[in-house]
Amino acid sequence: MSLFAATGDGVARLDLDGDACIVAASLAGSGVQCVARAERTLYAGSRGQGLFRSEDEGGTWERLGFPQPDVFSVAVSPADGAVYAGCEPSMLFVSRDAGESWEELEALRAIPSAPTWSFPPRPWTSHVRWIAPSPHDAGLLLAGIELGGVMRSEDGGATWSDHRPGAQLDCHALAWHPTASGRAYEAAGGGAAWSDDGGATWRPADAGRDRHYTWALAVDPEDPDRWWISASPGPFQAHGRRSAEAVLYRWEGDGPWAAVADGLPQPLEAMPYALAVRDETLYAGLADGQVYASGDRGDSWRALELRGDPLPALLAFA
Repeated sequence: MSLFAATGDGVARLDLDGDACIVAASLAGSGVQCVARAERTLYAGSRGQGLFRSEDEGGTWERLGFPQPDVFSVAVSPADGAVYAGCEPSMLFVSRDAGESWEELEALRAIPSAPTWSFPPRPWTSHVRWIAPSPHDAGLLLAGIELGGVMRSEDGGATWSDHRPGAQLDCHALAWHPTASGRAYEAAGGGAAWSDDGGATWRPADAGRDRHYTWALAVDPEDPDRWWISASPGPFQAHGRRSAEAVLYRWEGDGPWAAVADGLPQPLEAMPYALAVRDETLYAGLADGQVYASGDRGDSWRALELRGDPLPALLAFA
């Protein structure tokens, strides 16, 4: 089984074998920030070089004719295969021919709140941090703006509803449950939230945490009431040069959040930027390149031995 990771420099393929992980790096120097997967095809978004595609699971790559240089999010719709890419400044594009051509979904920039969107480190701009196409409805699409909120479309991005009630403004990650139609989740700078009506309205999920700057998110495919997030006291700890003081938390049923720490040196020095569930195993990827795995829904963890190419950083999984 393989995971693919954006490293901030390129893409890493992680071939998992028990407690070992074989790392194969590609696209070195490309500035990859995000990666998405559709069977053997990968899409990697870059700061400065637009969008790349691999049709052989990362063996070879080609740079696509994408209209913008800075891509912060990419997603493939499980419902119809459409490929979405989000940029800085905040623009959203769709391809319905596997990346050969692109159309801007211009209505996103016409949302009434758009003039107020602003990313604090670069207050003159903002970006589409996360794109979540529904696996149940090809027209249903969520877009998370950092910093601006959660936007919702019911027609594949042709029209949009403005920031949804109850959702967090500083959106970092969004997810749908693969089988529970209508269930969606958010991790954000001010906390976490969830929806049971297809992202139309949201409820807070913050009880039990003493850290509210949440970043990575994963859901249990077998149980829509179980999900995990990473959290830090604030952005300076999460993204700074000192300890992230980060904790992984699990939510079950009606909550509250509980830290999952057996085998993890929590609080963590490096921020868990990526969480993913594959083959009933939960994986956590840290900002410094460490990878942890849990086969019991987060009750216990083991550090994976990394072999092969160096993995100095890890930003996102696919």
